[in-house]
Amino acid sequence: MGLIIRSSAIHAAGCYTTTPIRKGEHVAEYTGRHLSKEAADLAYEDSPITYLFGLGKGEIVIDGHCAAMFINHSCAANCETSEEDGRVWIKAVKHIAAGEEITYDYCLYDGGDDAATCNCGARSCRGTMYSGEEIRRRKAAAKKARARAAKKPPLKRKSRKSAILIEA
Repeated sequence: MGLIIRSSAIHAAGCYTTTPIRKGEHVAEYTGRHLSKEAADLAYEDSPITYLFGLGKGEIVIDGHCAAMFINHSCAANCETSEEDGRVWIKAVKHIAAGEEITYDYCLYDGGDDAATCNCGARSCRGTMYSGEEIRRRKAAAKKARARAAKKPPLKRKSRKSAILIEA
């Protein structure tokens, strides 16, 4: 199987297959140095672009340096990721035709205030690269914040009384 990197309508560059891929087949391995989440946050603090892939619960990340780092997100992906013995594989979840862009659902769970806007264009697009679970968590947190704000007593304003001096 051959993979190439070229321009993508989803985002900048994308990863494409040059040969058909069967459902269930390994497409690529996500490789790179392994860092702690804290080290990765420090290393990429001011960088708008990262190729980090969280392992397990996200304490360790792979700093991507491979063809797989160019695989774009899609809400209607043709691949999925799986961790096997500390390695991350991208596997086809359906048959993929030669020339088709390889995609998987990023299921992001960490990103601060970043909206992580999705550009996949799928009919089922949820508008963000965050996972369904993360979307629900963020909505619940926003709802709690609104409820707390509504319970706060209104700020008291000091009244300003003007004194008028009348001379006779």
